[in-house]
Amino acid sequence: MTRALDRVLGARLPDPPDALRRGPFREGAFPSPLHTERRASRVGVWLGAGFVVCFVTGLISHWVQQPPSWFVWPASPVWLYRVTQGTHVMVGLALIPLLLVKLWTVYPGLFRWPPARTPAALVGRLSILVLVASAVFMLATGLINISQWYPFGFGFKTAHYWTGWVAVGAVLTHVGAMAPQIRRGLARRGSPAATAGLEPAEAEQVRAEDEAAEDGAVSRRAFVATAAVATGAVALTQWGQTISPLAQVSVLSPRIPGVGPQGLPVNQTGITAGVTESAVDPAWRLVVEGPTPLELTLDDLRAMPQHTERLPIACVEGWSANAEWTGPRLRDVLEAAGHPRGTVVHVESIQTGGSYRVSTVSKPHSASEKTLLALELNGQDLDIDHGYPVRLIAPNRPGAMQTKWLGRIAPGAAGVGS
Repeated sequence: MTRALDRVLGARLPDPPDALRRGPFREGAFPSPLHTERRASRVGVWLGAGFVVCFVTGLISHWVQQPPSWFVWPASPVWLYRVTQGTHVMVGLALIPLLLVKLWTVYPGLFRWPPARTPAALVGRLSILVLVASAVFMLATGLINISQWYPFGFGFKTAHYWTGWVAVGAVLTHVGAMAPQIRRGLARRGSPAATAGLEPAEAEQVRAEDEAAEDGAVSRRAFVATAAVATGAVALTQWGQTISPLAQVSVLSPRIPGVGPQGLPVNQTGITAGVTESAVDPAWRLVVEGPTPLELTLDDLRAMPQHTERLPIACVEGWSANAEWTGPRLRDVLEAAGHPRGTVVHVESIQTGGSYRVSTVSKPHSASEKTLLALELNGQDLDIDHGYPVRLIAPNRPGAMQTKWLGRIAPGAAGVGS
């Protein structure tokens, strides 16, 4: 079966008529010696590694927010989500210049003559269309998302998740179909492996291109240095939202740690959530459902034992910042309402809309001594933009799930994300 498939995929296809070889298809249309298998393969290794990192960390973020029944996300270490999501966004940003370099390196291959010598090469050419489209979509929409600008009419999270799977499938298909070219490109220059499978004339051309790449107007070293500088520029202008020491030079970061109400950035303000009146209403109560239902005023919450924890806010957009939070422990409030420790609960905001108005607190987090119903931030009463009168703050959770302006806590579905 395998041998038969190899014969089919390796069968030589008839060449198209030479009369069609015009314009960019003509011989010598792309004279730069940097458009080579070697350049494409070596840039592709870095690009592929980056996409794997983004895919894995993206899966983690998706499962944390929408956990399948088998998935358990721990409450410690408290910085873990900060690292995984920060890595996801930082690597994704660095991939943008790398993808442009890769596309510049390989685009003459779109006009190779003949277009495909074998069915395997044809599959590889077709996979490029899906690969490029999905890669551009992932990086472009990711950049738009961290800027919180949504000009498209579809849900970013769902589209980003499923396109990630399409991109991975396209990468695997492309690597399989282009394996001989990739092996040649990664082989040591001048070795037999660098020209394996090529006709003598083609092998000589590859050797000539490699020599020209060292001595041309734009040498291989200059090409690599330019790509590195472009990637470094992205790092310096964006990564300060995650790596605080870079904040002063990260002029393009949408969020800067330490900048915002009470020294902490915010995504959604009290005005945009529509809670500027309801949050300060004297009639506000925190309703806790359970065997012993509770209706707690702000003074009731302040009368409970208060605890202070230093925990990060780590948002899906990649920015994160540490802060000190003070308030009663969630597990103490749940126990007062008659719930056993580790009960899965839903926490609901008094805001009337929004994708994250309700979030689920799973067993590791509801049982953690670090999960608070925060009343204070950095020693001050919560600003309304940070969730006054009370918000959830739990270790190792996305900022979008650290629900603000709490109004109700109710038992959740056991076994989901528990």
